[in-house]
Amino acid sequence: MSARPVSNVAVVGFGYAGRTFHAPLIAACGDLRLHTIVTSKPDEARALWLDARAEADFEAVLADPEIDLVVLATPNDLHAPQARAALEAGKAVVIDKPFALSLEEARGVADLARDRGLLLSIFHNRRWDADFLGLQQQIASGALGDIRTFESHFDRFRPKVRDRWRERDGPGGGIWNDLGPHLIDQALVLFGMPSGVTCELAVLREGGQATDWAHAVLRYADKRVILHADMTTPAPDIRFAVHGATASWLKGGLDVQEDQLKAGERAGGPGWAVDPRPATVVDGETGARTEVACPPGDYPAYYAAVAAALAGRGDNPVPPEQALAVMAVLEAGLESDRLRAEVAVG
Repeated sequence: MSARPVSNVAVVGFGYAGRTFHAPLIAACGDLRLHTIVTSKPDEARALWLDARAEADFEAVLADPEIDLVVLATPNDLHAPQARAALEAGKAVVIDKPFALSLEEARGVADLARDRGLLLSIFHNRRWDADFLGLQQQIASGALGDIRTFESHFDRFRPKVRDRWRERDGPGGGIWNDLGPHLIDQALVLFGMPSGVTCELAVLREGGQATDWAHAVLRYADKRVILHADMTTPAPDIRFAVHGATASWLKGGLDVQEDQLKAGERAGGPGWAVDPRPATVVDGETGARTEVACPPGDYPAYYAAVAAALAGRGDNPVPPEQALAVMAVLEAGLESDRLRAEVAVG
């Protein structure tokens, strides 16, 4: 009889995030077992994951002593109440971004996890994008000099409004809540907290209900960080434009791991996460352009680290404190848009 995996995992929610990201990445981790999927469409879940149990009842997961980790891939307004319920049931928790609807709500969940001595982690998977890993290497090497301007985009061309909760005028909807956490988290990993945020949000598509255009400037003493996301750009060529004192680093295209997961490729398998589009380094003095390949991306590293943390062999890959910082900037952006002014970040 084989030994029990380190942790049995329940994925709650089997929409895009649960189906595309969480279930495949958990299944690819040898120290985790995809035990249960909570979904309103259990037949679909069973067809895709034959060894996992499918449940319609979240409460059944909370009452199951075999489940160690609850992964919340549900609509944003459910993140905090479901996380609290799971923590109160003695389960470790992973929450898909954003952490919660507000900084105050997120703090309450973090406090509960600390008081119960349970792991709480937020799924900021874009830390393991190939382009971001390559950018970190370039900055650490000093090849660009001190960074003066950092521009990061998630631009998409989706001109037709879809009938889904992310695009409705409800709690947690809109592109700032959806893609803003990715952009913010990467900026904070590189530069820490800004002193202020200026943000503008808009609905530009015909028939749009929720924000589909977001532009924020994070103020630092020695640099400016520009974060942009929209669903209205026919030519989404810019992913990063990073300008240092001696050179610039330019990168187009999105990390391939999401598309590979959607296509059913095995996470971590042959050819996994290899970005076919190199970055370009432009020398400030000569204007010479040099293509630089990025290292492969590594989304599986997130759940490998979660498994190690649960087993007491490593650190939480995205602890609540880091995710709370993201929430602080996200919330400052909302307030800045409301006031039409810069908002300080404490």
